[in-house]
Amino acid sequence: VLAPRRGWIFPGLDQRLAAAPALGSGAPPARPYAAAAKTAKKGSQKTKQEETKKKQVTKRRLLMSKPVDDVYLTWYYERPSYDLEEAVGMLKKFQELDFTHPKQYVYINVFLDMALQKKKKVDPFASAVLLPYRFTDETNKVLVFTENEQEAEIARENGAAVVGGVELIKWILEDEIQVDFYVAVPAIMPKLIPLRNKLRRKYPSTKRNSLGHDIPKMLQLFREGLEYMVEDESIIKTRIARV
Repeated sequence: VLAPRRGWIFPGLDQRLAAAPALGSGAPPARPYAAAAKTAKKGSQKTKQEETKKKQVTKRRLLMSKPVDDVYLTWYYERPSYDLEEAVGMLKKFQELDFTHPKQYVYINVFLDMALQKKKKVDPFASAVLLPYRFTDETNKVLVFTENEQEAEIARENGAAVVGGVELIKWILEDEIQVDFYVAVPAIMPKLIPLRNKLRRKYPSTKRNSLGHDIPKMLQLFREGLEYMVEDESIIKTRIARV
C-alpha cells in the first residue's frame, strides 16, 4: 500500500517546519493563522453588532385618531381629550356605575412651563388660593403675629387660632405651638428672625401673601384657602372639588 506524502494533506507543511525556530532559541513561534483568525473574529463581531443595530431601528407606527371597534389596543391610538364639562359628566357617570361615594374628591394635575430666558428656571414654590366654591368644611389653624392690641382683637374676631408677639417665639421653637399657617404684620418682622429656619416656607412673606396689614383678608385666605405646591419641578397635583 502506498502511503501519501505529508505535503499532499497539508501543503507547505515541510517549509513551515523547516522555518520554525529550534527549541530553547528564545524567539516566539510565528502564529500567522491565529492572528488572522483573531482579526477576522473582531471583524465578524462588528458586522454582527451593525446588523443588530439595523434590526433594532424600526419605524414607529403612526397613531390612529379614533378607534372603530368597541375593543381595541390603546397604544395604537391617540389619548382622547375632553372639554371640562364633558369630563365632569363622565366622572359622575362612572361614579354611578362603580357605586363609589358621590362626595369623593376630584383631583387635577397642572403642568407648568417653568423655563425662563437664558436657560434659567423658576424655582419650585408653594402657595395658597381661595377657590370660588368651597368643597370642604375643614378650616386651617392660623397664627397671627402682632403686638398691636387693636390688630390682635381684629385677628381674634376673624378666627385666628393664636394671636401674640415675640413671647410666642419660645413656644414655637419648642414645638409647644403648632398651627397650619403663620401670618404677620410688617412692624413685628425684625423680631421674628429666630423663626426663619424653624418655619422655613411657612415663614411670613409678601410672596406668599402671609405678610401685610389686611389681617381679615390674610386670615380668610389661609383658613379657607387651598394650599398647593410645585412637585417634580413643574407639576401641581391637588384636589379642586367633589364629584
